[in-house]
Amino acid sequence: MLNKEKWKKKIKAILSLDSHPGHISAGFAVGVFISFTPFFGLHTPMAIAAAFIFRLNKLTCITGAWVNTPITVIPILGISYKLGRMLRGLPPEKFQIEGLQWQHLEKHGTSLLLGTSILGFIAAVAAYFICYYLVVRFRQKDETLAELTKEMEETGEDME
Repeated sequence: MLNKEKWKKKIKAILSLDSHPGHISAGFAVGVFISFTPFFGLHTPMAIAAAFIFRLNKLTCITGAWVNTPITVIPILGISYKLGRMLRGLPPEKFQIEGLQWQHLEKHGTSLLLGTSILGFIAAVAAYFICYYLVVRFRQKDETLAELTKEMEETGEDME
């Protein structure tokens, strides 16, 4: 069952990380972009790799990669497929798949990759600004964190 207190504690831990709000938000945004890709089972390794390659916050990058859940994946794939076909100038077609393994998605690959890239980018930009706002807003509640955050935003440096 869903433990609200456990989730609140995890969210507070992310919001109070010793990092610049932009650094935290960038990691989350890249993770959200990755969560929209049709490479199921590879989202977490891709997020870890992106975090190391681009020197992003690993925790927020992995957390962002889990945004697209089993509940939302089928609607996202359907919308992405239709968007990809439309952008490629192809007529709309019903999206039918037998499973989420790549061998079932491969024949729709070009449309899916195009559509998920566009939707993932839009979601990542929105996630960046939402996460940035939440981090700054959360830190305003604590005087010490608020002062450090203000200093980081002015200088562009992480907390020490």
